[in-house]
Amino acid sequence: MKPYLIACLILIIGANAFAQPDTVQKVNQTTRNSKKQEAKPYVIMISIDGFRWDYAKKYNATHLEDFGRKGVHASSMLPSYPSLTFPNHYAMVTGLYPSHHGIVQNYFYDRNSKSWYSYKGKTAAEGKWYGGTPLWVLAEKQQMLAASFYWVGSEANIKNTYPTYYYKYGEAIGIHDRINTVVNWLKQPAARRPHLITFYFPEVDHAGHKHSPGGKETIAAVHFVDSAINELTKAVAKTGLKLNYIVVSDHGMTAIDTTNVIPTPKIATDTNKFYRADEGVLMHLYAKHQADILTSYDEIKAQQKDYNIYLKNEVPANLHYRAADDCYNRIGDILLIPKWPKTFNTNHKKMDPGAHGYDPDKVMDMYAIFYAWGPNFKSHLKIPEFRNVEIYPMVAKILGLKVTDKVDGTNGLAKEVLKR
Repeated sequence: MKPYLIACLILIIGANAFAQPDTVQKVNQTTRNSKKQEAKPYVIMISIDGFRWDYAKKYNATHLEDFGRKGVHASSMLPSYPSLTFPNHYAMVTGLYPSHHGIVQNYFYDRNSKSWYSYKGKTAAEGKWYGGTPLWVLAEKQQMLAASFYWVGSEANIKNTYPTYYYKYGEAIGIHDRINTVVNWLKQPAARRPHLITFYFPEVDHAGHKHSPGGKETIAAVHFVDSAINELTKAVAKTGLKLNYIVVSDHGMTAIDTTNVIPTPKIATDTNKFYRADEGVLMHLYAKHQADILTSYDEIKAQQKDYNIYLKNEVPANLHYRAADDCYNRIGDILLIPKWPKTFNTNHKKMDPGAHGYDPDKVMDMYAIFYAWGPNFKSHLKIPEFRNVEIYPMVAKILGLKVTDKVDGTNGLAKEVLKR
């Protein structure tokens, strides 16, 4: 890795590195691949948080572009709504829209348990919040080992199962150590070698938020990740194993209007009437008393400007986010959805210039990426945009795993990009 790229990483993650994270690998010493699974292919699935669909070409991510030309490259990939980090990472590994897998926002209120989920809190590692069967659980339950260097849900006990190898999330482990860990996993004896590895980069998202999609720090982060993925592929190649690589992002990034922010309706801040889960680009209001829903809705609608307001059963169907979709009863009774590039700022803090979360069907800046190459993928193929829930059936197909749940994704992507 070039020294200036390492320096860029240090600048990007900044204060996050001064925390005291748990950097110890968690390993289940008892699991083994079955003999049947030992012969199956290998997949490394890499997520670059906040890597917008056009960044690679715009900012000269030459390695990614080269990998895409040699393998499969989508014009873009559409996130699920809301185009936020936790809902979309979990959508890709379950094949379910957020309303169906339960992680409906980065933080939200759960009416059934009368408690809050937060991506920053200990709840993020509690399996009870996560629906569906993520890919590592699917694999482990079919006697195929999995490993994770971070992915939403991977450190949670979902269906009484963890990946055989995983880490609790943190940003203190350097890229060389992370690459070496992946190589060491692949050097394990066949019975202990993971066939599914997830790998996550936060740097581009951090930079895009703090410095805007066009900031020099964002460009540096794109170059850092591009170089790191190239270094990873070269290190893995030395193991002699033939791996399939899938590089995705959870969402894009856009420049928002930080000057003319939307004032929060006064009634939405009334804690006697509502619990509020507000991420600026999406606000959920959970009524404490059902009688307040319609009157509050009418009051807010009369003053609405620069945002749409919906009752839970009136949300546009294309978002898969209405009452009929809400499998875990976690979507607000009233939803306030800003119109791009507007946003709420209820915390009255200085706002970062970059954001995401908007409807990807309306805001192209939310589009994500998809690159894939390896022995199971076709060569020199460019495909049109598709929705990210298609990833799950495709990975299961490569690994020869039986999908045990009903999912929103189809086999369409697998048929299009995989060799027969």
